[in-house]
Amino acid sequence: MRAAVRFLISFLVLIIAIAMSFAGPRLVLQTKLSQAAGAGLTACTRSPLCNASLARAPRLSYWLASTASASRSYSATARNGSQMPKFTYQISASYSAKGHQFNPEYNLFNHNPFVRLTKKGGHKRPASGQDSFFVNQIGDTGAVAFGVADGVGGWTESGIDPADYAHGLCDYMAVAANGYPEGFAKGPLHPKDLLQIGHDNVTSDDSIIGGGSTACIAAAEPNGSVEVANLGDSGFIHLGLNAVRYFSPPQTHAFNTPYQMSKIPAQMLAQMKLFGGSAAHAETPKDSAVTNHKVKHGDVLVFATDGVWDNLSPQDVLTIVGKNMTALGGWIDAREEFVVSPHLRNLTERGGMSKSENNTLQALIALAVTGEAKAASLNTRRDGPFAKEVQKYYPGENWHGGKPDDICVVVAIAIEDGRESKL
Repeated sequence: MRAAVRFLISFLVLIIAIAMSFAGPRLVLQTKLSQAAGAGLTACTRSPLCNASLARAPRLSYWLASTASASRSYSATARNGSQMPKFTYQISASYSAKGHQFNPEYNLFNHNPFVRLTKKGGHKRPASGQDSFFVNQIGDTGAVAFGVADGVGGWTESGIDPADYAHGLCDYMAVAANGYPEGFAKGPLHPKDLLQIGHDNVTSDDSIIGGGSTACIAAAEPNGSVEVANLGDSGFIHLGLNAVRYFSPPQTHAFNTPYQMSKIPAQMLAQMKLFGGSAAHAETPKDSAVTNHKVKHGDVLVFATDGVWDNLSPQDVLTIVGKNMTALGGWIDAREEFVVSPHLRNLTERGGMSKSENNTLQALIALAVTGEAKAASLNTRRDGPFAKEVQKYYPGENWHGGKPDDICVVVAIAIEDGRESKL
């Protein structure tokens, strides 16, 4: 009997030991992950970078992420089986041509996802000078493509209107996005591929003699992923609750010499072949910088040509957007932190602001940025980013004030479904 009891005890000890050998590593792994998460949280709360984003007043704070984390793929279903948040993007654009008065009533475009551009020239060219923009749905995916292009003014010296290239590029990209997936590789639409299609179509279009352009375009997905391709010194800023999440650096060869796509006329190519020379600064869409981002409910994306960035700093744009988002009710100052208004979706829809205000929240933000950039460009006493660069590289020029230029702004506000007010 005692022998049987000893055998039973030994057998139970063996079973427990085997079970612990499997549970042990999991317990250690969970402990390490918890410690790592705690250490990361502690490091963040001690960092001025993290603390800056919690400040109540408008302040420049960058949320930086590594390329590896930014390029991760995201599944449509969470681990617990629930669906990932679904986003829509409420988009408006505003613009003002150089040498023309800014008219907020007419220099405005409001995107309607049910009205699509299906062919080049299917709409009236906006009065944005040599700058252009586009917004169009990406097929039936629920995603949307949008961006800006800036025709390179130097082509006027060769008798070529740079506006033709920029506006043609945007038209072709809008049409291609609408026709997705036709003409694209399998998988989601990538902005660099869209830019390539637009460039190829402009190159083969005999009605566009030549020209060049910078561009900054995005593909925004319903799961909150936004991929951006930026070529040259147009650019964008990603804002969230009074903080700068990201600001795109310009691509330049030297001061005031941005990367640019070009279509060189056959006659000019023949002259270059005969007398020598090369197609200097003729980049392709493959040279664009590609970044990936995740938006949150209430985030604001501002895409703009250098008519904005030469006259307004990222801090300036943050201040303009933060001031207007707060004053108009999109963001709420809740004492210790900013929060997104439960009425945000209503504010971004026609008639949602008030009975006396026909514009939407995103339209008013776009108008505010354009208007401030226009004023700064004409101000001879306020030194903007361009003036500071001239003073840095060419101090003898004695340049002060703004830089008059065409201005084009596209604003997108990210709205997460199910977050609207139930009132």
